[in-house]
Amino acid sequence: MIKRTLKQLATMIPGSVFHSGNEAAVIEGVSIDTRTIQQGNLYIPIKGERFNGHTFVHKAIENGAVATLWNKDEENPPTDISVILVDDTLVALQQLAKSYRHELDIKVVGITGSNGKTTAKDMVKAVLDTTYRVLKTDGNFNNHIGMPLTILRLDETHDIAVLEMGMSSRGEIEFLSNLAEPDVAIITNIGESHLQDLGSRDGIAEAKLEITSGLAPTGQLVYNGDEPLLTSRVVNPVFETMTFGSSEQNDLYPSAISAEELGTTFTVSRETTYSFFIPVLGKHNVHNALSAIAVGHYFGLDNETIAKGLKELKLTNMRMELVKRTDGLTFINDAYNASPTSVKAAITLMHDLEGYKQKILVLGDMLELGDQEKEFHKEVGEFIQAEKIDYVLTYGPLSVEIEQGAKNNFAEDKVMHFEEKDELVKKLTAITTREDVVLVKASRGMKLEEVISKMMHKLP
Repeated sequence: MIKRTLKQLATMIPGSVFHSGNEAAVIEGVSIDTRTIQQGNLYIPIKGERFNGHTFVHKAIENGAVATLWNKDEENPPTDISVILVDDTLVALQQLAKSYRHELDIKVVGITGSNGKTTAKDMVKAVLDTTYRVLKTDGNFNNHIGMPLTILRLDETHDIAVLEMGMSSRGEIEFLSNLAEPDVAIITNIGESHLQDLGSRDGIAEAKLEITSGLAPTGQLVYNGDEPLLTSRVVNPVFETMTFGSSEQNDLYPSAISAEELGTTFTVSRETTYSFFIPVLGKHNVHNALSAIAVGHYFGLDNETIAKGLKELKLTNMRMELVKRTDGLTFINDAYNASPTSVKAAITLMHDLEGYKQKILVLGDMLELGDQEKEFHKEVGEFIQAEKIDYVLTYGPLSVEIEQGAKNNFAEDKVMHFEEKDELVKKLTAITTREDVVLVKASRGMKLEEVISKMMHKLP
C-alpha cells in the first residue's frame, strides 16, 4: 500500500496545502471509512448528499489514522492533528491514485463488459499469479471511488494491477481508463445491463469502448470478436488487438469444449492446439478464460504456465459456484448478478449438463433493464427447453414474466412462481432428490443465495 510522507502527499495532490501537524509524518495506506481504519492510515473524508466524512475526522484519528485530508470549503479545519487542505477530497483521492500509479513501475490490466467482468478478473489474476506479483480489484471496488482505493493498495513490489471497471452511465469508464492508463484492456461482452441508463446495446457498446481512452499506444485491446457492435467500432486502432469468442474468425476460439463434474476442459486453436481446464462450468466461462489466455500471452507466458494458473483458479463467491449438500444434492450458485445474456448462458449450461436425475432452475428478477424489462423476462422463460429442464421456479415481481414465458413450453405443474422465499424453499424441498442439480440465478438485489442457505439445512 502507499507509504509516503505528508510533504510528499501534498506534492502528489495538485492544489493541496499543508495545514497543520508534522510534514515528515509517514502515512501507510488510505481509508474513507472510520470503521476500517488501520494504524498509520491517511483518512480521506468523503462528502455525500446524506453524509459528511469530515464529521468523523477525530474518530478516524482515534482509530489509528495519522493524518487527514480536509476540504478547503469546510469550516474550522482541525489544528491539533495533521491536516492537508484540498479543493475536493474525492477529487484528491483520485489525483493521489493517478500520481501514485505514475510513480510505480507496474503494468495495468483493465477489464469491463456487461457480464463476466469479475470472473475474467479472477482468471487473469490466476494466470498472472504464476509468474508475477499481482493485485486485483476486491469485491465491487470498481467505480470512481473503489478503483482509486485499489490503486493505493499497491506497493513497490507489485508487478501488475488487474482492475475491474464498472459503470452505470456514459463517461464513467472513460474516467477510470484515463485514471488507470491500462496496458491491456478487456471487454468481455455487450449485454443488456444498464439499458435503463444507456438506452440501447449500441449505447452500451460505446460506453464499454471508453476503456480504450486511457489505453497505452503500445498496449492491447482484448475483446469479444463475436460481437458486431464491437468489431464494427474497432477500426484501424493505434493499439494492438486480440479477439476471442466461438467463431473461427477470432484470434482465440475453442475447438472443443467438454463439461465435467468439477469444471470444463477445452482446447484452443491458434497456431497450435492446447488443452486447458477451468474449475467452473459454462461455455461463457470458456470465453472469459480465452480473454485471460490472451493476457497471459501478452505478458510472455507460455500455454503450460497459463494452463497451470487456470487450473488453480479460485472464483469470487456466487459466480457459478458449485455447492453440494451432505446428501449429494448439487447447487450452482450464480446469484451475484443477472442479465438476459448471462441468464441464458446459465440456462444453456443446464441444458447441456448430464448425469443428474433432475435439473431444476430457480430464477429471480433481472434488474436495471429499462422499459423492456418485462419482454426480456418473458424471453428468458421462452428460452428454457422443457425436454432438458424438469422444473422452473421463479421469485420476484418481474419473474412472473419468466413463469409466463416458460409455461408456453412446460406442463402447468412444472413451472411455479413464488412471492416468498420460504414457500419456494418448501416446494424445492418437496421436489428435489440427492441426485439432482439446482441452478440459482438472479440480480444481486434479490438475494437469492438465501434459498441455497435454507436448503443446505433441509435434509430429507
